[in-house]
Amino acid sequence: MISLPDRDEAVTLITEAVRAGARKARACHEVGIAARTLERWTQADTVKTDGRPGAPRATPLSKLTHAERCEVLAGANSARFGGLPPTQIVPILADEGRYVASESSFYRILREANCQHYRGRQRAPAARPVPRHCATAPNELWCWDISYLPGPVAGMFFFLYLVLDVFSRKIVAHEVHEAECSERAARLIEQAVRREGVAGRVIVVHQDNGSPMKGSTYLAKLKELGLTPSYSRPGVSDDNAYAESLFRTFKYRPAFPAGFRDIEHARTHLLAFVRWYNLSHKHRNLKFVSPAERHRGAESAIFARRIAVYEAARAKHPARWSRTIRDWSLPNEVWLNRPAAENVLRQAA
Repeated sequence: MISLPDRDEAVTLITEAVRAGARKARACHEVGIAARTLERWTQADTVKTDGRPGAPRATPLSKLTHAERCEVLAGANSARFGGLPPTQIVPILADEGRYVASESSFYRILREANCQHYRGRQRAPAARPVPRHCATAPNELWCWDISYLPGPVAGMFFFLYLVLDVFSRKIVAHEVHEAECSERAARLIEQAVRREGVAGRVIVVHQDNGSPMKGSTYLAKLKELGLTPSYSRPGVSDDNAYAESLFRTFKYRPAFPAGFRDIEHARTHLLAFVRWYNLSHKHRNLKFVSPAERHRGAESAIFARRIAVYEAARAKHPARWSRTIRDWSLPNEVWLNRPAAENVLRQAA
């Protein structure tokens, strides 16, 4: 990397040599640069500076002096302003007829001096790792959530509790209640375990960070059943995308009402939806088999019959098929937040 003064000197020497009769390429060679580099440097009226991040640069004229930086630190750490953020310090100083630096400069100088720390009474926010789970069979990974259902009047809601098997997309438990609470969540998970007959099996249960999902009663029930809790990152709805997608399927059905008359109406409607979804719905992400068929392992026989039909159709009219028949198969792994492809290959190696 060549600093701007050195560039100026090199350009001056080359220019003088060319005026004296030397060839430009030879003069550049003597200085130690290529002729194309000289052209790039002198595209504008002035010599172009090095734009790379690590290149040396002249000190900006707007840079605060050492005395001004000390004034910023002394003021921010004084007894008067010790409990105030820079967004309040700067306006207060302006009201007194003083301007030392902008709010962003205050923050930058405090960070550089290791004086900018979290001072709240609660635990400082920290980045959470991405929850990653892989299911290779039914009843290895569940996700669940709670959603609002419109009631008979505006502002009144019922609450849909729903547990989904991520591998097969089957709804393994569902309830509708008039309120959210940890006790009902605990009963819902216990109901799912009993219905599926998976007591004692290691199952990951993924959920959001709502109070029913973190209540002591619910967590105690998970521990009693031997289930492993998993939580979404705060503010990241995609971490529980399977449950959110199912809620959208439920609420965008043509028969979904504008409002339920009462809780029994909501429960009856939900029961009809669950029966249709599990038994009749040809799921797009399951290559158009139903969740119940995938859950009990019947998709292989269904795909074999479809392949036979497609092969017969291609044999009857081969000119209509330019490539192989449709791929009727499903992956053996279903991921919650699948890692990047290079990470998967590295782990396999």
